[in-house]
Amino acid sequence: MNATQSMMYRCAMQYGTCMGVFWIGKFILFPLGFRMPFLSLAFMVLTLAVPFLAYYYVRAYRNRFCGGGIRFSQAWVFTALVYIYAALLAAVAHFVYFQFIDQGFILNACVEVLEQQRGISAEMDTQIDLLLEAFGEASMSPIDITVQLFSSNVMYGSILAVPIALLAMRKAGKEPVSQEKEQTKID
Repeated sequence: MNATQSMMYRCAMQYGTCMGVFWIGKFILFPLGFRMPFLSLAFMVLTLAVPFLAYYYVRAYRNRFCGGGIRFSQAWVFTALVYIYAALLAAVAHFVYFQFIDQGFILNACVEVLEQQRGISAEMDTQIDLLLEAFGEASMSPIDITVQLFSSNVMYGSILAVPIALLAMRKAGKEPVSQEKEQTKID
């Protein structure tokens, strides 16, 4: 492994740790959102902010360590690694939560929300019955839930890394035009 790859892994770990802490913070809002709807909205907004945070990290890596230029493949690998490291850290928090804290709260809250929707229409009632039956049969252990969440995070992160890498790639030596430089060209 050369120095550039070593630096990429090191930076991806650092940025992935920051993103993982962000994910843990937003995950705390998820179960609380069942009791306070505003926190559920905050969870969704923070979830939508994740790709923007990843773009910020790959752009910072490109500008600080790649001389302002990065190929698509490098940007994709870096972004995917950030998501993987973040998912690893978040998986630890997920496991601790589902093993020691949850005690079936999220499942019960989902069942309660579905029960509240009963009676709206006959078609919806049959769908709700199917979902409630699936919830009753699905007895996932905390490690099963954690592995499922981890693999989902890695998969979605790898997919989101494609547009992020496309936006972040730039040839070396190509500087963004600032307003000051444009003013001097005009004068």
